[in-house]
Amino acid sequence: MFERRKQVEEQKQFWVMAGDLPEATPDAFYRRVNRTLEEMRFAEQVWTICAPAYAEGSYSITETTPDHSTLSVIRERLSLEQLEEVHGVLLRALRGHGLLKGRKLGIDSSVIEANASLRALQHRNTEESYWDYVRKLAAQSGIDPEDAKAVRRFDKKRPGRKTSNQEWVNPHDPEATVGKTKDGATDMIYRPEHVTDLESGAIIRAEVRPGNAADTTELTERVMTAVGALGEMAPEVPLEQFCRELAADEGYFAIEEIAQLQGCGVRTVIADPHAAKRRPDTASEEHRSALRRAGRALRSASGKALLRKRGEHLERSFCHMLDHGGLRRTTLRGCENLSKRQVIAATTFNLSLLLRQRFGCGTPKQALAGVARALWRLLIAILVFIRPLSSILPKLLRLPRHIYFAHYCLTTSSAEGVSRDKSTVC
Repeated sequence: MFERRKQVEEQKQFWVMAGDLPEATPDAFYRRVNRTLEEMRFAEQVWTICAPAYAEGSYSITETTPDHSTLSVIRERLSLEQLEEVHGVLLRALRGHGLLKGRKLGIDSSVIEANASLRALQHRNTEESYWDYVRKLAAQSGIDPEDAKAVRRFDKKRPGRKTSNQEWVNPHDPEATVGKTKDGATDMIYRPEHVTDLESGAIIRAEVRPGNAADTTELTERVMTAVGALGEMAPEVPLEQFCRELAADEGYFAIEEIAQLQGCGVRTVIADPHAAKRRPDTASEEHRSALRRAGRALRSASGKALLRKRGEHLERSFCHMLDHGGLRRTTLRGCENLSKRQVIAATTFNLSLLLRQRFGCGTPKQALAGVARALWRLLIAILVFIRPLSSILPKLLRLPRHIYFAHYCLTTSSAEGVSRDKSTVC
């Protein structure tokens, strides 16, 4: 009893020297990641970019300690421009490895669910909540406003039911708007947008826009911003060599924007959703010429191939970042904060492209899958090697009959032949 109490009362070591701790041994994949980042001097460049956001020197012992140090504080401290410069570090590395041409670009947008609820909507002018407004309409129609189920049924069937973003706003997230989510439900949403190199899949520019922002609004300006980013990555290349072709879905078609892009020397591969109803004779000569060039590009074999590349690379980036990356439902608020997170996610996506080009695997799961495939190929090679010895190997080793039968099953191509010849073998 005394020895047991002594063991319980013994105090374990509280302080441990950092030098006495065993060094962490990362696996092969993370060693490759570290080696790749060290070769491009990623840490040094990021420190230089982020240095203006931090105080010089260390805190003195008499200063007030910070409340907390979390990722949210770091995100607020760093500006969107600084994070885009960090994104540019990866773009330069991709171009150094031949993964960023910038000649054929694609643009597309998706939907993410905002960190806001429809229940908290308020009228922009009266600041009246949505359900107070509905209960008032229900009372005017002779329905008990205290009956919640009756009020909801009335709201679903009332004539002229419309939730306009010009009239209603969520006070907790004013930039979120009412719209359709990916599964077709109505909720508060944002619209992330990517500009991608269609020859490699690298994301050149990423941002988050309001949910009600039209894809055609300022399209030329957004594309030229991506071209400017490419010019910063490769200042020795003339800007005219970038974005020779642009592919997008029909939601990005606006005759004014198409004409502007073509005036900048861009070959647009964008379908016209109103081609059957459009009357060319009522349009100006500039617009008629733009429509003819856009139609020829869309019907050409190279245009169709570019549209297939657009679906492949852009949909893949949204799937990796939003669905598998957990960004389909956001926990942040505001276009700026969401754009910061989207830029960092695009940076990691480009890093995976670089790792895949160098080592054949871009993620830890892909690295594990590669090991499993290698072991399976080794097993197949061993079986192929020992197959010619199947007739003499059991006799040489004098194996038992059940082991010989199992070996025969492995070396027989048809399972029906095994069951048919089982009596003969045994």
